[in-house]
Amino acid sequence: MPINYEMKSLFKSSKFYVTTPIYYVNASPHIGHLYTSLIADASQRWQQLITPSAKIVFATGTDEHGSKIQHAALKNKATVEKYCDQISSSYKRMSDNFAIGYTNFIRTTDEVHITAVQEFWKTLNKNGFIYSSKYSGWYCVSDETFLSEMQLKETVNSDGTRTLVSLDSGHPVEWTEEQNYMFSLSKFQQNLMDWLSKNDSVVKPKKYQKILWDMISNEELADVSISRPSSRVHWGVKVPDDETQTVYVWLDALVNYLTVAGYPNIQNAAFNGVWPPDVQVIGKDILKFHGIYWPAFLLAANLELPKSLLCHSHWTVDDEKMSKSKNNVICPFNRSALYTSDGLRYFLLREGVAHSDGNYSDVKVTRILNSELADTLGNLLSRCCSLALNPNQVFPEIDSEAFERVVSIDVTKKVIEAVMKLPDVCEQHYSEFNFYKVVDATIATLHIANLFFETLKPWELKKNPETLNQLNVVLHITMETLRICSIIMSPIIPNLSEQILSKMCVSRNKRAWIHGKSQSWNDRCFQEIKLSKTTAVIFQRIGDERKKKSRL
Repeated sequence: MPINYEMKSLFKSSKFYVTTPIYYVNASPHIGHLYTSLIADASQRWQQLITPSAKIVFATGTDEHGSKIQHAALKNKATVEKYCDQISSSYKRMSDNFAIGYTNFIRTTDEVHITAVQEFWKTLNKNGFIYSSKYSGWYCVSDETFLSEMQLKETVNSDGTRTLVSLDSGHPVEWTEEQNYMFSLSKFQQNLMDWLSKNDSVVKPKKYQKILWDMISNEELADVSISRPSSRVHWGVKVPDDETQTVYVWLDALVNYLTVAGYPNIQNAAFNGVWPPDVQVIGKDILKFHGIYWPAFLLAANLELPKSLLCHSHWTVDDEKMSKSKNNVICPFNRSALYTSDGLRYFLLREGVAHSDGNYSDVKVTRILNSELADTLGNLLSRCCSLALNPNQVFPEIDSEAFERVVSIDVTKKVIEAVMKLPDVCEQHYSEFNFYKVVDATIATLHIANLFFETLKPWELKKNPETLNQLNVVLHITMETLRICSIIMSPIIPNLSEQILSKMCVSRNKRAWIHGKSQSWNDRCFQEIKLSKTTAVIFQRIGDERKKKSRL
């Protein structure tokens, strides 16, 4: 199949298909899972902002097959089905609690997915890329994958014995010999190299494109085992026409992206209206599976490849790797009770940088949320909506003469310039998935707005009837800054943005990106808007007594 190397714009498109990996149900969600989902959610919310008419398909879900699930269910003294239902529901609850606006939540135990996997297998087989072979090699039970000698290292145990482990995960391996079905991955090495060399931004950020290139080009790709004996891994999708084998969990899992699009009905207009994915959000630990196996499987099935893989780094906790053994796994549900769902959304998207690991710290979360959401954003709204300064509770009209007088002041010029530039600056950052830069630019603008508010001293303007028109100008510029900043930040903090825009009675059909690119002080037809009676307090400071309640 010839590869389509054209990289169409991911934005301003009639459709947008974004995916998270489906999460393995061997454990409950942690902030790493949440971060992946937030990146995908912010991406699709941005797409809705920039192109409100676009068809959005946002897929997430759970991966529920394999030996690790069998072992986890046994450990929890539950049937495999009941265990999968329980853990899968916790991932769905995570999405719902954090306003992750998925359109499809898929489970690999869904009948429609099992059908898609078996049909995909038949296609690979019909096209000549599957063969049966006695396979022997080093197998990692924890990672459910065979590893080459180059992917192993030797460790010395506390008793002096030596063990071979996976170089990447550190999990032990064992020598295994069994009859398996193999996929001819080696036949696609050149295709994959061509795909990467002619698409310098197919994997973002470029750091991971380079890592993937090295994986593919530095040594010959070996064919990969894509089945397991049912006697060892019974909890899985049966290989078509061979009950003695189950489909390898990674082939099973990757097909979920096709299932959501409507596979195997590839001639259907609905499938062609969705496929291929525009953005697939993944963690760096699964780059090999999504950057080598997945495109090779698709090429073997004569299907278009994803337009881009957005690969992100991991989270440490207080500068240590997050792990159960260290009892430092951060539960999103516990932390949302402490910081609110939008507060945790804000911190992760504000502090997370795709190309390097982020560090989670409760001290840092508290400091950032208090400083930026409570003091910089929230306090500015509270002050301009206070009865003392705004007794009529309005987004006021402005007198042109008073406006000219206020705008002649340097700090006013600065805030107006910052607000007018902000949408274009943030549009570039969003298009590159740099959410932290969107926050940086927006908070910098809000700092200028706070300085403007302090410098103009509206509480003094309120005392003199001759300066009431100037007071209205100060309130107007402040509220307009908040309106535009709230539209810009809505993919990152949707609930808080909703509260601010609703407080100022901004119509729901006036909240698209285009509405943040024009300013009300330039609108001669602007008329006074009555504020909503809802609270102007959008984020309470996190006090010491709340921090003490923090529990891992």
